[in-house]
Amino acid sequence: MKTTVKREIQMKYRQLGNSELSVSEISLGSWLTYGGGVEQQNAEACIHKAFEVGINFIDTANVYAQGGAESFLGEVLLGTERESYVLATKVFFPMSATERGLSAAQIRKQIDASLKRLRTDYIDLYQCHRYDPNTPLEETMTALTEVVRQGKARYIGFSEWREQQIQAALNLADVERFVSSQPQYSMLWRKPEAQVFPLCAANGISQIVWSPLAQGVLTGKYQPGQAPPPDSRAANEKMNSFLMEELFNERTLTAVQKLKPIAEDLGLSMPQLALAWVLRDERVSSAIIGASRPEQIVDNAAASGVQLDADVLAAIDQILASVVQR
Repeated sequence: MKTTVKREIQMKYRQLGNSELSVSEISLGSWLTYGGGVEQQNAEACIHKAFEVGINFIDTANVYAQGGAESFLGEVLLGTERESYVLATKVFFPMSATERGLSAAQIRKQIDASLKRLRTDYIDLYQCHRYDPNTPLEETMTALTEVVRQGKARYIGFSEWREQQIQAALNLADVERFVSSQPQYSMLWRKPEAQVFPLCAANGISQIVWSPLAQGVLTGKYQPGQAPPPDSRAANEKMNSFLMEELFNERTLTAVQKLKPIAEDLGLSMPQLALAWVLRDERVSSAIIGASRPEQIVDNAAASGVQLDADVLAAIDQILASVVQR
């Protein structure tokens, strides 16, 4: 068995849609980690390591740890030159029994609350965390336009919108245009490829993908027929139902184990292989990673710039053919 070679990190950057933002190919997220799930000292070390390896893009949301993730970032980023990093947050999910959705009132209230917690005058990318079927789209887009034109956000994006919803927003006149889409996307979850990716590409909207490691399944750490490690995401009650239903099953785990020789032959870790696969698509501007330890960031960041040739991509497709979600 070959030993994985420790790769030198040479972070690369891509333009985010029709914006002036240049974002690192690997970005750092904060779901289930900062401001809640990860001890403060480790969380701070992760942020510092991210900057050290060239990550300039930090993604969060108001709902993560019910504001805790934003408050943590506001504290740890204090004193860092604001223009040196790209900061993204989101709005939609409940912050209380009466605070949720994408109404104009909620957008105005939540952007101000996020700015206060993040201790900044502006958000680089303000995203709709989901589509709001209970608010007229024109109301949402008008409110987002107001946020941008007031200087509270530079650009806007969305997460997990269907193609019909995206097109409806594109059809509106006199509103700010989206520059980013944030879908779930990985070797195992390819549903956005068919319609969302092409529509976005035709309209200057880049992809910022979440769960590129399929909630850790693509790291290869989960063994078929064995219980997940107690400190893993699969053992987390918040994640367990999703993983068990879609990803954490015998067939998928067995297929993923067959990717290990491919990674070893390339001198890559399994996370590096999975991230390089996502970044093979130029429509993807950045892949969001989660990390509870600085060494995870170092390993993941080394995927930037890795090129996978056609034979490798074909071998991956053949191995995963029966378990891919399309």
